[in-house]
Amino acid sequence: SIGRLPQLDSQNSDVEGSIAAAHLSIEEIVDRLDAHYGTPQRPDPDDALGMILWENVAYLASDSERRKAFDLLRESVGLRAEEILSAPHEALLAVARHGIVPEHRVERLRRIAEIVVDDFDGNLDATLKLPIAKARRAIKRFPSIGDPGADKILLFTRTAAIPAWESNGLRVLLRNGYGTESADYSASYRSAQSAVAAAAPAALLSDFDWLVRAHQLLRQHGQELCRRNSPHCSECPLSDGCPTGRARVGRGQMRTASTEHADD
Repeated sequence: SIGRLPQLDSQNSDVEGSIAAAHLSIEEIVDRLDAHYGTPQRPDPDDALGMILWENVAYLASDSERRKAFDLLRESVGLRAEEILSAPHEALLAVARHGIVPEHRVERLRRIAEIVVDDFDGNLDATLKLPIAKARRAIKRFPSIGDPGADKILLFTRTAAIPAWESNGLRVLLRNGYGTESADYSASYRSAQSAVAAAAPAALLSDFDWLVRAHQLLRQHGQELCRRNSPHCSECPLSDGCPTGRARVGRGQMRTASTEHADD
C-alpha cells in the first residue's frame, strides 16, 4: 500500500539538531494556529486534476482571484481534460484573465489536459494507486508541480499521509526550529519535512485530517503574520516559543527600553 512517509532515523544529527532548536511541539503550533485563525474549511478542489488546474489556472493571482478563475473554469468549461481541450479559446482566456499573462495560462491549461489524455489515458486518478514514489514522479510531469506540490496532492487526495508544506508554511516551520534553511529550496523543504516526521507522534503522522489542517494553518500564518519581510512577531500566537520571534520581540523591547532611557 502507499501509506505514509517512512519514519526517519532518530539518530540523524541534522534532524536532531533542528528539533532541539524548536521550542514548541508541532502539535502545539498547529493547535495555537487553529485557536488563532479558526479551523480551516475543507479543501476545494481535493482531486488530483482539480488541484493541478488550481495551481495553474491564473498566474500570480491572489487566493480570491484564483478562486474566481477556478469557479469560472468549472462553470463555463468544465474540469475534465476533454472539456478543456475542446473549449473555445475565448472561454479559457476569460478564466486566465484573473491573473497576468493570460495567453500563456491558456496554453498551460491545454497542455495539462493533453498530458492527462495522452499519458494517462484520460484517467489521472489511476496514478494515485501506484506506489508513492511512482505516483509522485507521475504527478511531477505536470507544469508547476514539484515535490511540494506532488506531496500536497498525495496528501489532500488522501493517497499518502505525507507532511506537506508550501513556501509560506515552510517559512513558519523553519523559523520555529523545524528544519534547516538552505539556499536550495528543496533541501529546506526536505529538512523541515524530516524534522516534523521525526518529532510528531505517529498517530498524527497517519492522520490525514490533522496533516491537511496543519498544511492550511501554516500557510495562512505565513501569509498573514509570519511574512517573509517584516513579520508581525508581536501579534504572533507562537512568538513566546518561536526562536526567531523571541529574538525579534526581544530586540524590539531592547530598542524601546533604550529609547525610553534616552528620554529620561
